[in-house]
Amino acid sequence: MMKAQATSGVPIIVGTSGQAGGDLNLAWTRDIVLEIARELAVSPRIAMIHCEQDKATIKRLNAEGRITPLAPSKDLDDATIDSCEHIVAALGVEPFVAALEDGADIILAGRATDTAVIASFPIWKGAPWGPSWHAGKIAECGVQCAENATGGSGVLLSVDANGFEVEPLDPSNRCTPNSVSGHMLYENSDPFRLTEPGGVLDVSAAEYVSLNERTVRVTGSRWEPKPYTMKLEGAVAGPYQTIMLVGIQDPDVLADIDGFHDRLLAALYERTRQCIPEEELGEFHISLRMYGWNAVTGVKPLAGTATPPEVGVLFVATASTQELANTIAHACNPYFFHYPSIMGEELPSYGFAFSPADIPRGRIYEFKLNHVVRLDDPFELVTTEWLDLSQENGSKEKEYA
Repeated sequence: MMKAQATSGVPIIVGTSGQAGGDLNLAWTRDIVLEIARELAVSPRIAMIHCEQDKATIKRLNAEGRITPLAPSKDLDDATIDSCEHIVAALGVEPFVAALEDGADIILAGRATDTAVIASFPIWKGAPWGPSWHAGKIAECGVQCAENATGGSGVLLSVDANGFEVEPLDPSNRCTPNSVSGHMLYENSDPFRLTEPGGVLDVSAAEYVSLNERTVRVTGSRWEPKPYTMKLEGAVAGPYQTIMLVGIQDPDVLADIDGFHDRLLAALYERTRQCIPEEELGEFHISLRMYGWNAVTGVKPLAGTATPPEVGVLFVATASTQELANTIAHACNPYFFHYPSIMGEELPSYGFAFSPADIPRGRIYEFKLNHVVRLDDPFELVTTEWLDLSQENGSKEKEYA
């Protein structure tokens, strides 16, 4: 893409850099771009849009009553803010448009709505906001809006004053009114209204018409400006986990999966407390997830549900340190791999997937910040840093406020 950009002049726009969009992720993506630039001997003008927030700013905004929770989150407090490792605010189109206006060849942005990344370019070019936002939503997952969701990797959007057209890049694939309109259901609780920073996309009057076998034209999309908001996201670092996995085809186990789960779990807790002193254990947790039975929901199947031919059992030990989670797994290892469904019978050996059997999973994280902040200015929580590789000093900074 960078090689093509250097010859075509078409800007590259990347949102939610590094998959999370924090400053660390943005820097990681920047380093990749700089390495490629050296390899290609090109000198792009790079805009880095930062949206990671310091905790003092979030506390101030919260104290001013400008932050509200998204369900099922609760009202925000300072303790929750302090517990977050990183906090980001999801970008709308305005910072992208400003960077394009200032001549960016490559935009590397922090956390952004997927739709804003695509909608920003036609809006910068003067296209109406309704069709631009709608086109961005339809194309946010590339070829997923086509009839064959795995045929090729992208789509071509053409946005004009009255609507937009979408067609797959793969000549053998096709977009249809159903495949295009259906993408409004993706990650959206309302298929007709999509809330974005600064407004709502309303497609309740949109019409989807096939222009030919491959291309769909969409008209009637409307943009409703609203008081400007940005979504805040933050995660808290929690305890550590170690996992083990076995596959079981033992007929005694399969005949009584729920009972086996309960007896084995109780035995594992007892084994852990026998092997590790209570003062060292502290707060810990063990879970067994029965894949092929009820691992996804945790809800016991209805009586009479057919016995599966096998189940996979995932052991998860959660503790305050990785060493302690590992120790719990080591203590439970013999029981987990050989615990019989019927006592007194010959001990079984279940099929363990890996050796060594225990796998340290590291620290686990939990979303704690899932809120919306009201702003008077789209750039209030945004800083744009410029890297101009054609300049001798290699770097200059500009801040939008």
